[in-house]
Amino acid sequence: MPARESTTPDHPPDPELAAEREHLAESRRQLTRMRERTEQLGTDGGTAADWVSREVLESTLAERMRQLADDPTVPLFFGRLDSGEETFHVGRRHISDPSGDPMVVDWRAPVSLPFYRASSIEPMGVDVRRRYGFAHGALTGFEDERLSGPRISGEEYSAILEAEIERPRVGPMRDIVATIQPEQDVIVRADLGETICVQGAPGTGKTAVGLHRAAYLLYAHREQLRRQGVLVVGPHDSFLRYIRDVLPALGEVEATQATIEGLVVAATGVRLRGEDGPERAVLKGDARLAEVLRRAVWGHVGAPTEGLLVPRGSRRWRVPTDEVEEAIVGLRERGVRYGAARAMLPQALAHRVLVQMERSGDSPDDRVQDAVARSKPVKEYAAGLWPAVDPRKLVARLLTDATFLAEAAEGVLTSAEQELLLWQEPPRSAGTARWSLADVVLLDEARDLVERTPSLAHVVADEAQDLSPMMLRALARRSATGSLTVLGDLAQATTPWATGSWDEALVHLGKPGAHVEQLTRGFRVPGEVIEYAARLLPHIAPDLEPPTSVRRSRGELSFSDDAVAAAVEQVAGRGAGSIGLIVPDALVAATERDLVAASLAFTRVGDEGETPLDLVPASLAKGLEFDHVVLVDPAGIVAGEPDRRTGLRRLYVCLTRPVTSLTVLTRGGLPPELAG
Repeated sequence: MPARESTTPDHPPDPELAAEREHLAESRRQLTRMRERTEQLGTDGGTAADWVSREVLESTLAERMRQLADDPTVPLFFGRLDSGEETFHVGRRHISDPSGDPMVVDWRAPVSLPFYRASSIEPMGVDVRRRYGFAHGALTGFEDERLSGPRISGEEYSAILEAEIERPRVGPMRDIVATIQPEQDVIVRADLGETICVQGAPGTGKTAVGLHRAAYLLYAHREQLRRQGVLVVGPHDSFLRYIRDVLPALGEVEATQATIEGLVVAATGVRLRGEDGPERAVLKGDARLAEVLRRAVWGHVGAPTEGLLVPRGSRRWRVPTDEVEEAIVGLRERGVRYGAARAMLPQALAHRVLVQMERSGDSPDDRVQDAVARSKPVKEYAAGLWPAVDPRKLVARLLTDATFLAEAAEGVLTSAEQELLLWQEPPRSAGTARWSLADVVLLDEARDLVERTPSLAHVVADEAQDLSPMMLRALARRSATGSLTVLGDLAQATTPWATGSWDEALVHLGKPGAHVEQLTRGFRVPGEVIEYAARLLPHIAPDLEPPTSVRRSRGELSFSDDAVAAAVEQVAGRGAGSIGLIVPDALVAATERDLVAASLAFTRVGDEGETPLDLVPASLAKGLEFDHVVLVDPAGIVAGEPDRRTGLRRLYVCLTRPVTSLTVLTRGGLPPELAG
């Protein structure tokens, strides 16, 4: 592409580059003006009619102030579209001048769509697409790509685009708004009502695509999503810390981020104190447990053995057992939750009393029915047939009372499975139980059977391949009336209960038939590294299409038997950027001692603080990326998992974390599956 680079003392100033720099400076001035205007509105807001209005106004203005925050190191725009006489600068947020004319248009606005989708085959009305190069917020150059008219050889390659992808990274994940590719943009701009599953190979940007879709939906459907909520679910807290800045950088601060553990713990109020072995955890995560829980909850509803007698004034009204049974069956067939149906039973019984009153010549109204429903005889009779259920006590009883479990699991679980399911050391009470994560997921299911879980407008579920069927059901409850963006890679499944296929996972998520998009073009992992890691695919996911790297840079793959500290120092000498030192979990403590002895500053992933060197247990590497990776003892990473296939998948994850270079320390040997 024709490019204009930064001027030097040997070259005269480029008038067009100077004009672009002035546009950037003016855009910053206008953003400051917009922020000051919003701040002024806040000082004028004391005239709100009441405290509720003031609270709403202050909250709205505070949110707007956050959206207008300016980081001088982050470019306000990264592209431009020239269409005839119209020119639009495309950036992270909308900026206008005092007359309302746009200085920068939001990347999510319809007018920005051609920046990501236009091509020489389908220019979408665009004559020239321009990309800008930046360094620490300063505009250094630009490239022009002509989409209409004659083409020039080499225009399809963008040095600025590749430089942005390869730019060194330290700290949390950054947005990819300047580098979104057409196939990614299709997912990002998918309709709110559409659930999409993305099977993404390492480096294809699936996590970033999911976050940018959330940002796009918050822009396109702000009021609906503000009311109903957006949730981003990640595999662990370290991952959430890594992605925490992406949405705020795009001007969005309204999405909630959580792990599946955090969701169910917050919903149930139970603290995790126990752990399950792989076999028991797999069983507790089996979707058949949903039927066991359903039976256990609804099995509390009794059958009437005598009718209801309701004294009222000088009269007595009797509801026979067959009518009571009819009322109970009617409530069960309505498909409402156990607790809601229980609350309806007194009204259903009172209605039958009301019908008798009308037949006798009375003219009762709704107030009479309410009074009958609230009367002691009706309330006590209904409570006897339809008792309250405490989800925590119910699940604790299922996991401790073999007889109760057998009644609920008959024909669903074998006797051996029932025995495996029971707690080995029954607690004195539900409150003292050592709840595991799988237990609390069951408790979340039981809670939803009693009282409906609120549904969100949209849920982004990352690394979803590692969720059990019961965990997927927990997400389904939270998106029952909304949609999902499901992200993952079956080749990176590293839990014993991982999903077998996306079709199966989508059934558990309540979205069967949702579109599955496969991303295989890698923009992050260098070609030499991804090809090496792909040697494992025939052993861990033979049905998946191997990923490819589209970058011109092949990266660097090397092998060494150096000591850990020496290898890290050698990699650090290659240049700027982050270093991820990935080690088997069993070697974390010893590696920490080696780094301290070598006086190397580092941050253990999950801890606060930022240094160029991160010490990463293999179990926490998923979803992270580093400029350089030093991977210690690949055979030890494989051996650290319950079975070999899971171990090889864990190794595949670890091998595919680098953006520039991978150094493998082979003192523990290489798994034979990596042999060329």
